[in-house]
Amino acid sequence: MKSARRRSRELALQGLYAWQLGGDDAAGLQSQLAESKSFGKADAEYFARLLQGTITHAASLERLIAPLLDRKLKELSPVERGILLLAAFELKNATDIPYKVVINEAIELAKDFGGTDGHKYVNGVLDKLVPELRPQERKA
Repeated sequence: MKSARRRSRELALQGLYAWQLGGDDAAGLQSQLAESKSFGKADAEYFARLLQGTITHAASLERLIAPLLDRKLKELSPVERGILLLAAFELKNATDIPYKVVINEAIELAKDFGGTDGHKYVNGVLDKLVPELRPQERKA
């Protein structure tokens, strides 16, 4: 059984995928996704925060992620890039959610929507991001 937050992340990822491919704005994507069947089971407020926040701060999030990659950001699949942006946004801005939960959710998204070993790649990159964004929590 998927939690409302998991569904919010899935919808936000769909929005980020469409945003990367089509360049639509967050508000338009948000209203499109709000019409999907699974939207009623999602945390609508959290979904909006994730989608708008990730798109708004994409450039700064990419600057955080890029040095941790073994290739150029543009060479990542749109799914993995979307997951990394989403998780980086959560690590930076949703400090009420433990970093291990954020990483686990990103891994699950990558298993469901990404390439064959995409979840391992996502895990490795996010693991390197935690000390930078959540140093106190990592030590604890």
